[in-house]
Amino acid sequence: MVWRAIAFALVQLLALSGALAQEGEAVVVLTHDSFAISESVLDAFEVENGITVEILRSGDAGQMVNQAILSKSNPLGDVLYGVDNTFLSRALSADIFTPYRSAGLAHVEVAFLPDDSHRVTPIDFGDVCLNYDIAYFEEHELALPQSLSDLLEPEYAGLLVAENPATSSPGLAFLLATIAEFGDDGETNYLDYWRALAENDVLVVDGWTDAYYGEFTVGSRGIGARPLVVSYASSPPAEVIYGEDPEAGAVTGAITGDNMCYRQIEYAGVLAGAENPEGAKLFIDYMLSPAFQEDMPLNMFVFPVVDGVVPPEAFTAYAEVPEKPASLDPARIEEKREAWIQAWAEVMLR
Repeated sequence: MVWRAIAFALVQLLALSGALAQEGEAVVVLTHDSFAISESVLDAFEVENGITVEILRSGDAGQMVNQAILSKSNPLGDVLYGVDNTFLSRALSADIFTPYRSAGLAHVEVAFLPDDSHRVTPIDFGDVCLNYDIAYFEEHELALPQSLSDLLEPEYAGLLVAENPATSSPGLAFLLATIAEFGDDGETNYLDYWRALAENDVLVVDGWTDAYYGEFTVGSRGIGARPLVVSYASSPPAEVIYGEDPEAGAVTGAITGDNMCYRQIEYAGVLAGAENPEGAKLFIDYMLSPAFQEDMPLNMFVFPVVDGVVPPEAFTAYAEVPEKPASLDPARIEEKREAWIQAWAEVMLR
């Protein structure tokens, strides 16, 4: 009878959560596992609005969106945060959001908006870029690659580790960057590029942790043999902040040449049928406030979208924002994502 007791407890818990939300005393934030916020910043929102925030982490961005779609008739939360432009069309097609236009959008560049429906609100952005071991390139007197095509040159043979796009968010972003650059049809396309990368001894692993901490010469602290890795433009300041000697400065850099990085924009939206939609709107407003925007970089290593918010010193000193990142229409990504990944796997994993 243990399962009955557990089920009864869950029903009681859900009923209690629903009652609190209806009274405006709780707002449930459905998000991914990487969500982080300083306790003082979250406390300030709760005190100011008289609302308790419950954070419900639901795996990675793809898993979170799938859960939100499957629970559409009985939403798991009030506001969803963390759907990015690689999964956005799936969420919008499933009609899981209620439109809301936050006043805070007056201070956000229009370029961050996916459309004018206001079903989702941009909160942050980050760029997936090649990271490099500064010391390795200096010691070998090797110039940095200035384009994706440069990675096919003999001098970069065996230097790059990338992630599987079927199992990794940065891996998928890098795949999309190659599709944006080389196309997916015609006599030569992204698959030809990946074949050439394979011939130049690119290493593909399952996820970012395997790549960065297993194969990258810096992240592995001497175990890895690859001085180029697919990571984030914000990884260099993270290395400074969490490194053994923060005063030593950067040991890694990000290569941010035109079309070499893929921009990921994260959005939040009020879930349709939410128990506490007004609380959800208040939380979205707060996510666009200076307090939240200034707190994000050192917690989630993303960049703020609100104009005038100055990133922390480590970001301004060691992180570069690409002037021309690669991009693809989210609707096209949704239409072709699985076919692109399958075709890639047939080339790279056979």
